[in-house]
Amino acid sequence: MKILFMGTPEPAALCLKALIDAKHEVAAVITQPDRPKGRGLKIVEPPVKELAKKYGIPVHQPEKIKDPSAIDLVKKIGPDLIIVVAYGKILPKEIIDAPKFGSINVHASLLPKYRGAAPVQCALLYGDKETGITIMRVAEALDSGDIILQEKVPIEIIDNTGTLTKKLFAVGAELLIKAVEQINNGKARYTKQDERGVSLAPTLKKEAGMIDWKKSAKQIFDQIRACNPWPVAYTVHDGKILRIFWADMIEGPKAVPGKVMEIIHEKGFLVGTGKDALVIREVQLEGGKRMSAKDFLIGHKIKVGDELQS
Repeated sequence: MKILFMGTPEPAALCLKALIDAKHEVAAVITQPDRPKGRGLKIVEPPVKELAKKYGIPVHQPEKIKDPSAIDLVKKIGPDLIIVVAYGKILPKEIIDAPKFGSINVHASLLPKYRGAAPVQCALLYGDKETGITIMRVAEALDSGDIILQEKVPIEIIDNTGTLTKKLFAVGAELLIKAVEQINNGKARYTKQDERGVSLAPTLKKEAGMIDWKKSAKQIFDQIRACNPWPVAYTVHDGKILRIFWADMIEGPKAVPGKVMEIIHEKGFLVGTGKDALVIREVQLEGGKRMSAKDFLIGHKIKVGDELQS
């Protein structure tokens, strides 16, 4: 079965590697164009492109997937199946329906929950205890296609978006191989999504990282996890943005939301919230380096009574 793989970031590369290791015929890869990245804005190849080149798989990078030239490209490749993993663009119907077996997608939630671009972030932001991976048919409406396979993945208290994404797509890569084999053998079963359970997971904006200290410690803790590694939760201290990468919840303490209650030199500093409190453990001051709050306290003046601003 000839496969066209469409994906861009590291999680997609993990799925592509699984297909290669399973000896499936990946005829070509379509990925996003090379983009500038980092402070130096150096042009960087997508992880999927790097991997495909390593294995001699032809790579195509159309600027606009809906252009007639891109649609003609897919038809010229002539895949039996298209596999989409975090490609980054909505596919036109002409591409979705082009292969004999259609197109399938690896999505990081238990659909129909969290349709959209940020399912992992939303699962953390809303304090879910579990999430999962869905292999589904690609449909024109966002993440609405029939479900082929699903697997639950527990969310641990130490997870953030970065760690949870890695766990999910490790499971997703294995589940994808099962789905491809079922499709190839004619044994795949397709289940319509229950529209009553639909919820959306739109892309988080940078402003989603702004901390409102009036919220509970649990809500802020989940926000910090969801926003790590991007957009990163933040507050303001002495007129400068202070990014917060990690914190611990402490039940019981009552204080003015945002007020520094205690300096805990071996750990960080305790901040009041709308309910309970947080020990800030890992930070980055505007223009500075990311570091433990313990090290941060050595060179920066944060004292009891200071108020962090939203």
